Formats: sequence, C-alpha cells, structure tokens
Amino acid sequence: MTELRSALEEHVVQYARGVRADVVGLLAELVACDTTARAAGEPPRDEEELQRILVRRLEALGAETDLWEPPSTGSGSRHLPDDLTFEGRPQLAARLRGAGGGRSLLLNGHIDAVSAEPRELWTSDPFRLTERDGRLHGRGAADMKGGLASMLVALETLRRCDIRLAGDVLWCSVTDEESSGAGGFAAVDHGVKADAGICAEPTDFDVWVACRGSLTPVITISGRPGHAEMVQPHWRAGGAVNAIDKLRLVLDAIARLNDEWRGRPDHRHPYVSPGTIVPTVVHGGEWEITYPASCTLTCEAMYLPTHLDEDGTGRRVEAEVKDWIERAVAVDPWFAEHPLKWFWDCDVVPAEVPDDHPVVAEGVAAGAAVGRAGSITGFDSWHDGATFTRRGGTPTVCFGPGLGSTAHTVDEWVSADDLADHVAATALLLMRWCGIAT
Repeated sequence: MTELRSALEEHVVQYARGVRADVVGLLAELVACDTTARAAGEPPRDEEELQRILVRRLEALGAETDLWEPPSTGSGSRHLPDDLTFEGRPQLAARLRGAGGGRSLLLNGHIDAVSAEPRELWTSDPFRLTERDGRLHGRGAADMKGGLASMLVALETLRRCDIRLAGDVLWCSVTDEESSGAGGFAAVDHGVKADAGICAEPTDFDVWVACRGSLTPVITISGRPGHAEMVQPHWRAGGAVNAIDKLRLVLDAIARLNDEWRGRPDHRHPYVSPGTIVPTVVHGGEWEITYPASCTLTCEAMYLPTHLDEDGTGRRVEAEVKDWIERAVAVDPWFAEHPLKWFWDCDVVPAEVPDDHPVVAEGVAAGAAVGRAGSITGFDSWHDGATFTRRGGTPTVCFGPGLGSTAHTVDEWVSADDLADHVAATALLLMRWCGIAT
C-alpha cells in the first residue's frame, strides 16, 4: 500500500470507510430506477427520477445544478442515431465551486443500464438491490450505478470532514452510453469541460487510458426467391439463388480480415487488443419452402485510436472493411451483377489519454493508498470518457469500483467493499488533484 500523505488523508480514508451504509443506500435508490437502454421511439423510463435523486444530493452540497433535455439528434450524423429524442430523459451537469487556485476535475457516469431480460434467470429482482455474501446484486450495480454512488458519497465525505477543495468539481451523469453515446455528446455540446476527468466504469481500480471505437456495418446480400423443394436451373437461366448460402463468402472474408488485423503492426497497442469485426445479427428468409430473397448481416467492427483519420472519424477503417469483403466475394459472378448493399450505423470513435498524464498517476496512487493497487490499462469496448477526451478536450480516464466481467450479466453485482474503497480513493483523488483550500 502506498502511504497516505498526511494525517488529514488518514482521517478522510477512515471516515470514508465508515459510510458504507450511505453508499449502499444510494445505490439501492439508483438500482430501483429502471433506466434500461431503450430503442429510439420508446417512452422514457425512470431516467428523470434517477437524475433528480442525484440533483437533491448535489444541491445539498451547495452545487449549482443544470438538468436539461437536449434537442433531438438530427439526421445524417456519422456519430449519432437519427432523430433520437431526450424527452423525459434529461442530462445532469453540476458544478461544486472550489475556493480558487486549483485544478478542476470532472466526475462522469452514465445512468442507463442494459436490459434485465431474461428476468426469470435472476436469483432476485434486478431492480431491487439485494446483498448476498457482501455482493450487491441488481441491474446496473456494477455498470455503472455503483460508480455514480461512490463518487457522490466521496463528495459528501469531504463536506462532512470540513474539507473545501481549491479547484472546481464538475459532475455529469448522462443517458444513452449503452446504445450510442448520445448523452455524452450532448453534455460536451452543452459546455461540460474540466482540466481532467474520471469516469467510474467498473475497472477494478485499474486506470483505463485507452478504449477502442466501433463501427456497425449492416450488409445485405441479394438472392432470388424460388421453390425450395424444386430443383432450380442456373441463376443465369432464371433459377433461384439462396442469399443465406451466399452469406458464407462474407463470413469467410470477415474471418480472414480478423486474422489479417491480428498480425498487423498498425493493430498493436500497449493497452487494447487489435481491431476485430464480429458478426452479431443475421436476418434472412421469408418462408420455409422458399429460397431466401435476401439476407442481412450486422457486425460490430472495433478499431483503435491510431486508426482515426484526420477528421477524427473511422472512415478509413470503414473503407478497408468494405473493400476487403467486396474483393473477397467477387470470386462469385453473382455479386458482380448483384453487389452487396451497405449501411453504416453510428461511428463511435475511440480515444486515449497519454499514460504519463498527471491524472493517470493520481488515479493509480489513490487506489494504491487505500490498498487497491491497480494497473494502467485500456478497455476493448468503449466508454463516455472517449467523448469528453476527444470531442470535449477534457482528458478523461476510467477509474471505478467493481469488475467489468459482472456487467451485462444475470445477477450483476458489485461488492460493498469495492464501493467503500472507491469512496475513499475518490476522496483522495479529489483532494490531491483539486487541492485543498487553506
């Protein structure tokens, strides 16, 4: 364990570990709010109720709060879904002003969680926090309502210990991280910015300095319908063509592209894995005795921060994927006359913070000081910190409680010990980064 730097830090850590009931109680309130990710057009769930819970606690600390509903997203953006409405699903920004002279720190988290289905597989109600053997079970407990709760209780801990920070603390809790990152985009456009930021994803006290980005190609293969129980002539003679059979060429091309990426120097990164393209959804066929007229494949293509183009987009990766697959299927003459059809969903861009940035060292040191020595690493998926880093100019790393392996699972959980230690570590990080008013 790294030594604490003062008697005051020892006092804060001891106090923080004594407020376990507070952080567990707040997490229970947050889990009880159904904020599961929604499809565009579905009505809001309990997003506003959850944000107002946070508003009340932040205002009790003297924070200036801003709860707002951004305008609907427009059409034609590479990075956002078309016409996503935030009605009934506000974003929350708050500022807890320091005494002056210190650095500002953003505390960020997303309030949405993935679906709790299939609910019948859960041991307990996913929207009722349930403790078993020190584990707190509930949808979003790890990803990432636990991190939201511990960051807020850390602020309350400093207030109860009569510590005023020199720098400002910015709070920002957003929607839509699990689907598109639109909430984080809206927050940056709203002006949320700080000298550095912490996103409390479940990192198990590691500091994530990099994450991959994602593209979602939707590839449609054309076939030609015909009676499946009748022998068909060659397609040039008018015979049926099975679009599902043609899918094999696309899948084979994707497998070879993954092999290519794994071995390429430009896909090596110290903290994240090489790019990958994973087939995730297939739709095809109209009737069980009819040759399918079409087949649609959806994939998730992950790419590295180093693959962004000069405009900060994944267009180069997009072009490579399209060119590779189209050249591969060209061995079949059918595709010369019936080319693949492409649709690209949101381009969710990656980001990285230099591993020698001061906020990285402070995060690692704060964890070690409470007995949770973590590593500098990265995240193979994506998080809102990338938007604050790349688009908003706030270098934002992830540093949070819990295990990422429990996220999105049945009986998702975070340990009560993790939450208590993250309260203490976050309080230390705030003191060290923002400075203490004298």
